[in-house]
Amino acid sequence: MRGLPDRRQFLRNGAGKLRRKTSLEHGVVGQQLKIRAFGKISIAHAFSLSAICSRRTSDLRAGAFPLVDHGVATTIGLVNLRFGSRLRLSCLLAAGWIAASPCHAQSESPTPAPGVTPFEETIVPTFETQKLARTYVLDIPAPRGLITDRNGMPLAQNRLSYNLAISFQTPLDFSDVQLLGFAREKIQAAEKLLGRQLKISDELIKRHYRNRGILPFEIAQNLTTKESESIKGRLPAGMALRPYYVRVYPNGKTGGQIVGYTGKTGRNPDGIIDNHEVLWPETEGREGLEQTFNQVLTGKHGEYKITFDKDGRKTSEKIVTPPVPGHTVVTTLDLHLQGLAEKALEAKAKRGAIVVVDPNTGDILAMASWPTYDPNAFTPTISAEKFKALQDDPDIPLLPRAFRSSYPPGSTFKVAVGIAALESGTIRSDDEFGCVPSIQIGNVTFHNWKKTDRGPLNFIQALTESCDTWFYQVGIKTGADPILDWAQRLGFGAKCGIPLRGEVEGRIPNDQYMKATHGRKLLNGDIANLSIGQGDAQVTPLQMAQAMAIIGNGGTFYQTRLVQQVQTVENEIVTAFQVREKKTLGASATTMEQLRTGMVDAVNAPAGTAHQASLESVEVAGKTGTAQWGPKTKERTAAWFAGFVPADKPQYAFAAVYEGDVGSKAHGGTAAAPMIAMILKDVYKITQNENKRRRPTEPGTTRPPRAEPVEEDESD
Repeated sequence: MRGLPDRRQFLRNGAGKLRRKTSLEHGVVGQQLKIRAFGKISIAHAFSLSAICSRRTSDLRAGAFPLVDHGVATTIGLVNLRFGSRLRLSCLLAAGWIAASPCHAQSESPTPAPGVTPFEETIVPTFETQKLARTYVLDIPAPRGLITDRNGMPLAQNRLSYNLAISFQTPLDFSDVQLLGFAREKIQAAEKLLGRQLKISDELIKRHYRNRGILPFEIAQNLTTKESESIKGRLPAGMALRPYYVRVYPNGKTGGQIVGYTGKTGRNPDGIIDNHEVLWPETEGREGLEQTFNQVLTGKHGEYKITFDKDGRKTSEKIVTPPVPGHTVVTTLDLHLQGLAEKALEAKAKRGAIVVVDPNTGDILAMASWPTYDPNAFTPTISAEKFKALQDDPDIPLLPRAFRSSYPPGSTFKVAVGIAALESGTIRSDDEFGCVPSIQIGNVTFHNWKKTDRGPLNFIQALTESCDTWFYQVGIKTGADPILDWAQRLGFGAKCGIPLRGEVEGRIPNDQYMKATHGRKLLNGDIANLSIGQGDAQVTPLQMAQAMAIIGNGGTFYQTRLVQQVQTVENEIVTAFQVREKKTLGASATTMEQLRTGMVDAVNAPAGTAHQASLESVEVAGKTGTAQWGPKTKERTAAWFAGFVPADKPQYAFAAVYEGDVGSKAHGGTAAAPMIAMILKDVYKITQNENKRRRPTEPGTTRPPRAEPVEEDESD
């Protein structure tokens, strides 16, 4: 495992050209990241790639998406769309329009297009003047920018798709009978080629011809690759494949709830053409990063000019201004780690979330929720029926649980109570309190999850065994104010500030909340509940991972970061989101060491509750938690495991929550801990045979190991 590079060295390099080598070498803020996206491309034989796009064709590499040639096209091959070059994919699409235009078949030497001058009058198109307009200038939508992981792997990109269209000759002098005869002949030919019926009314044909006849009339949209390939080279005169962009998510569901999805800004226009009308509907972000960064991803329109002679014949069409692709959004995600987190959830949880954070920078490396959805279902559009099915799914796949859901933290919250007790001077590290089966608080009996008397325990032992009655006593002795203060210092009760809509802030109940909700201040019973992460406390998985990052790195609170930078297609940095220290926790080194030791023992000591997360070749520190929430009739269990690894010099801080069914029982040590173990085994390349539970001879600093292991089914 490679170590983390010195952060100060990274910051000194600023916007340098260091290349990111592995996902573990966390990159420079403002580093120029070379993005690579791959795909086949082809253009019409009348236009060379260099002439249209000024594109270098070096660095050939296999692509992810097939490109369908026109019948008259020359395949250029598998071209690496490296952002260091000036590829204008929009030029390619517009070139497809030009090659398909009937004006090229009408004259071997078409009249050169007149240049646009300040004195050239562009006729405002109307129903009456459409056939006589000298010039139309239409807008070419720009390719949407990429979204990538921290290593430049694409999370969202574009591919070419095709619509089948009829091209009408100019001047537009067909009678209705001639028009319908011509169009029906082409439609029948298309149906034969595609092997399916095309439902197109006579009225639709006539309306397009009258209003938009100079543009191709689409009769079949979003052809499948099989359909496009089957008709390649077989199209009769007057028909063409019309290319356009489709947003594609090459990793399917992986990262889908973070990346989000897009939708069309409107329908294909069918009214009279207006100058600077877009050639096809644009795409806009509707959810996730696609929505948050929609403005920078959108790009700048190009211009496409069509000219006519005095008789209404199309004489030329050309790209006047190439469109400028949108910027690239580089996230902090590690695609491989994100995939591992989602696989662990899919294998072991019906519902839940896992977040992994770099404790030394605050970078979010993985943020997975389950179930999830494939954003490809939304491209180019999603039907109302399919969208309603997603909305009505009882497991709510559209809900990113990692940051938009909050749960009672259960015993994971005991780390905050422990810090508060030690730092306030309420207890010392060697103070002992009885771990009894139950205690009486007021007129209510509060129970421990174990039914036997474990005797007197110090802080490390109590955290290792997750003794509820110990924390009831210490929590009440400490008081609400220190607990609330240290919980807030760990980031609980406040949004993490990621650039995604709908993040919830969770809740750490104070007197003001209790008065508004329950008509009273916090009482001892409330403090007892809070001390084991129950009652009204709510945290998000992202907040929990953030807190573990603070503990793991020794007390530095970094701003969580989901996006590293925004850069142009030329790899120039537009915006860099700096690694930022928000504050220092302020706990003593002794307290932090006590906490770390207790969390190591919780995973690796015989009395611990998280044995299923123990690994042979790397020491894991963690804390389990099991909490109930919801009304009694619909009570669910939230099973937690949160911590960091390696325990001495953490590279990863994590939080996993398993959301149980109504009425079912799940426990942090048996439901959540195995999910983290599954991820870490891959990260650290540990085989099943090599994975043996640690049995240290001295688990903790002040006690010998207990002779008997405890059950791994903690229930707070």
